[in-house]
Amino acid sequence: MPDLDVLDEPWFNRFVELPLKAVVVVIVALVLRWLVNRLIDRLTHQASKTPTVPTPLANLAGGAKSVERPEPVAQRRRQRAEALGSLLKSIATGIIMTITVVTILASFGIPVAPLLTSAGIVGVALGFGAQTLVKDFLAGISMMLEDQYGVGDVVDLGEAIGTVEAVGLRVTRLRDIDGTVWYVRNGEILRVGNSSQNWARTVLDVTVAYDSDLDQAQQILSEVASEMYADPNYEGVIIEPPEVWGVERFDKDGVVVRVVLKTAPLQQWNVARAMREQVKRRFDAAGIRIPATIIPPGGTV
Repeated sequence: MPDLDVLDEPWFNRFVELPLKAVVVVIVALVLRWLVNRLIDRLTHQASKTPTVPTPLANLAGGAKSVERPEPVAQRRRQRAEALGSLLKSIATGIIMTITVVTILASFGIPVAPLLTSAGIVGVALGFGAQTLVKDFLAGISMMLEDQYGVGDVVDLGEAIGTVEAVGLRVTRLRDIDGTVWYVRNGEILRVGNSSQNWARTVLDVTVAYDSDLDQAQQILSEVASEMYADPNYEGVIIEPPEVWGVERFDKDGVVVRVVLKTAPLQQWNVARAMREQVKRRFDAAGIRIPATIIPPGGTV
């Protein structure tokens, strides 16, 4: 029979038993990390298929047209889910590895209480010294979870307005209409105006002279907007029948009449340009005058 007293020898405990315990702890940690990563992958895969924002579909019974764009929407959800999954994996790995190291050190008889105390003090010091960094990361996580905006969206962040090019946990990068790239810290974003979610609206205010026939002007606006809505080139761009809301206000130059068209995201400006061009031609043909602002010599608009 083997000598069982060998198991009680100090050298056996130091060179065999403790290393074996450490190996077992590491193996368990790796298996646990693999299981957690699999669970996170499953959750993120499911989240990438579940929309957080209602699908932009108009009421088909009311004569509206579908504006659903499955590929960009699915890609956006997938990117957001992958980013959050990567963050969760990093956090889970850090926690598991920390517990593993502490367990191994304790098994070797190394006192871990001073280490934990020192780590807590260092963490508090770093927390005070990096408050803005922590604030930026927390804000970035919240924006991703709530899907406030994504790459390709046109947003107003207060200090900067433009198209989002990258969304990070600390900084959002967007490019304005002049081509300037803005880097905005997520913690400094107090409000977000998104012009790209679900649908948009073209609000066109047309000024006509006070002596114009308002009924005729509104009829022309309604006809032009309806023709654009029925145009196959605007299929899926103008998604609901347009509406002429009527006289909006009285300006010093004339009467302002408003017409609105519900459009697909990011298409409101193109629709407005085309609408202005058609309205100008029809007004000229009908003899309806659009007041012009007289610029004095050397003046500017």
